[in-house]
Amino acid sequence: MSVRNLFELEGRTAVVTGGSRGLGLQIAEALGEMGAKIAISARKKDELDAAVAHLKKQKIEASAYVCDIGKREAIAPFAAQVLKLFGKVDILVNNAGATWGAPAEDHPLEAWDKLVNVNLTGVFVLTQIIGKQSMIPARWGRIINVASIAGLMGQDPRIVRTIAYNATKGGLVNFTRALAAEWGQHGITVNAICPGFFPSKMTKSTLDTTGELIKEWTPNKRFGNDEDLKGLAVLLASEASRHITGQAIAVDGGATVI
Repeated sequence: MSVRNLFELEGRTAVVTGGSRGLGLQIAEALGEMGAKIAISARKKDELDAAVAHLKKQKIEASAYVCDIGKREAIAPFAAQVLKLFGKVDILVNNAGATWGAPAEDHPLEAWDKLVNVNLTGVFVLTQIIGKQSMIPARWGRIINVASIAGLMGQDPRIVRTIAYNATKGGLVNFTRALAAEWGQHGITVNAICPGFFPSKMTKSTLDTTGELIKEWTPNKRFGNDEDLKGLAVLLASEASRHITGQAIAVDGGATVI
């Protein structure tokens, strides 16, 4: 197989949660450009419609589904719709996520529960359904969990205080390792992308207030941009990554090496 063929995604179907904007939409663009059919989900229909129109302008076959991953009862109907339309899911990108900023001593319990539901429970429920109904029978699958460098380390409280976010993203990293160990026998790889600071709706307030401090301790002296996740996402979604599994790969300009 040629190197080009190793990265091709023609004939593959990819689901990207939280795919209507930000990092999820960037990943959807990358997978679609390489030939995959794309199904995106998010909570807001207007944002989904705009994202699908954007993808179709790039000649990417895309469909959208309203689904709040934090509500477990919404996940099975969403998965059923996708499987009915496409017949299979080859690539699952668990990108939908939530954050909350507060000192640990004052962090609201309801906010903790919200982040557990979105960042962990929703990922587990959707992955379990897609794995059992599509990937395991097909003996092929690529699962990409979008975690964070917050799941690899603590953070300077001058920048953010996000105890629930760090805890749930750390859980997602080890979920990745544990599932990779179980499902490797089925031809399924499971990996995590751990972004550093990328401009987005989620990070705007942090970057506005402490962006210069973040750049100062980042070796590359910049934030991530609209293209910095795309190559890795394609690698982990393709045949090229068939011997890579259980890994949590930081895309952070070197921030976690210090």
